[in-house]
Formats: sequence, structure tokens, C-alpha cells
Amino acid sequence: MERAHEAIARAMQTLGRYLHGKERPMRLAFICFFSRGHLLIEDLPGLGKTTLAIGLAKILGLSFGRIQCTSDLLPTDITGLSIFNRTAGAFEFHPGPIFHNIILVDEINRATPKTQSALLEAMGEKQVTVEGRTMDLPKPFFVIATQNPAEQFGTFPLPESQMDRFMMRIRIGYPSREAELEILRGGSKRRELYSLDPVMDQETVLNIQRFIRERMITSETLLDYIMRIIEETRRSEYLTAGLSTRGSLALLHTSRAHAFMEGRDYVIPEDVKAVAPYVIAHRVFFREEYTSTDTKEITRLILEKVSVPA
Repeated sequence: MERAHEAIARAMQTLGRYLHGKERPMRLAFICFFSRGHLLIEDLPGLGKTTLAIGLAKILGLSFGRIQCTSDLLPTDITGLSIFNRTAGAFEFHPGPIFHNIILVDEINRATPKTQSALLEAMGEKQVTVEGRTMDLPKPFFVIATQNPAEQFGTFPLPESQMDRFMMRIRIGYPSREAELEILRGGSKRRELYSLDPVMDQETVLNIQRFIRERMITSETLLDYIMRIIEETRRSEYLTAGLSTRGSLALLHTSRAHAFMEGRDYVIPEDVKAVAPYVIAHRVFFREEYTSTDTKEITRLILEKVSVPA
């Protein structure tokens, strides 16, 4: 566990040189990854989303694939398809970019709903079915999808079933003035990311994920606290529908990963409160009068109504 913390600290320190002023989004991405979830980044183009995805894959020693979504993108462009080989006299399957450890699905809401749905099985079941054949995806498997603001031209809002597949939704936001000045002085360093030396390998990554899922200590008192938060979302005056069971598990898993990142093997209420705004807000249904309000702020108001165990 101590070696894992040192490796993660080195990874974040190294990536910090390429993601100026983006420490919080980077940390949340690590939490989501080690929770075995998928990450949705909702923000304007050009703020470092691609840099974050490439850097994460390279620093962890994992394979990387990118899918650029457009309105004419087909499901087979994601999963792959069989092509007839004249020499062999048979069809050969050519895997698509989904067969990588870390996938950047850029501008996911520019793809049509039919193509968006091709990701559902891959994200939920860690497998794809092509031409009647079911194939497992590599482990670990992590999707980072980016989404433009829905009011931009040529976008298709993600359906609720797709939103629920993402363990966390975050924003990167504009860098601080000092951080952007540093970028202007040094220029883009994205090309340097491809030559980064990994700080861990695939086996280490899988061991960390297993440790977080199976060996982090979660007391009955803490589970009761999470349950009371869930119940509060289901009766809140701000919402028409609260957190689902899948959302409840996401809150638990990300709380464990947050505790691990803090150097503990046990979870405390502060871990739950730290990740809740990024896990809950995109899974619940807000009443019409609150849809234009900051959803994370409403989530914090809901959390304040639940007493923290002593």
C-alpha cells in the first residue's frame, strides 16, 4: 500500500507539469479510475481534456485509444468489424479502438444516439458483442468521455441510461491566471506525454483496484451514513427522483478510492462528502425550478441535512 501511494504521488507530480492548475480534476480522474468506473468531463473544448486522458494512460503504462465522435460515426467504428480476407478465404475481425485500456471518447454528444448506445455494453459489462460474438475487453478498462455544453450546435444530449454509466462527472474549467501564463511561456507540451516513462504497470494497477474494492475498511456506521444520504436524495424537495442502487454503489466505491488516495485503509464521512457532488449530481432528476441552479451546490445542501456520525 505504501509503494502504491508513492507511485500515485509520482504520477500526479509528473502529470502536474503538463496540466497546469488542474490538480483537482487530475485527482478526481485517478479516483474514478481506481474505482473501476468511467469518467465524464463536461466542458468547453481546448481546456486539457485530451492531455489528461493521454497522460493518464502513459503514466500508468496502459494502452490508449481515441474515438472522435461525429454525427456520421457508426457503432462498428467503435467496436470493430469483420473484413473478408481474399487470401485466407475467410472473414477476419479487425478490433476497433474500444479494445484498449484507456479510451478517450471525444465530444460524445456529437455522436448520434445509436452510436452512443454502442458504448453501453462496453462500459457496463466490460465486453462487446459484434456479429453474434461476445468478446471481453482488456483489464483495466476505463472510458473518459468529453461532452460539450448541450446548447452548442450539432449535439445530442446523453440519455439518462448513458449518464448513469459514468461513475463521476467533472469539469476542468479555465486555468488560473498564473497557470495560463506558464502555458503561454512554455507552449504546448502534449507531444512530450508520449515519451513519458510509466510509474507502474498493468499488474500493479489491477492490484490497487482490487485492494480498494475488496480490502478497504468500511464500518457499519459509515454504511449507515451513506444510506441516509441516499434516502435524503429520494425525499428531497429539490428532486423528483433520487439516487439509484447503481449510484449508491458508485458513491461507496469512490469514497473508498478517495480514502486510499489520502493514505488510509479505512473510509470516513469526509471521503463521502468529498466525492458526492461528482457522483450524485448527474444521476438524480431535479425539479424544473432548480434545473438552472448549480447542481453540485444543491447536492451539498442535501449533504448538510444528513448528520455526520460521531
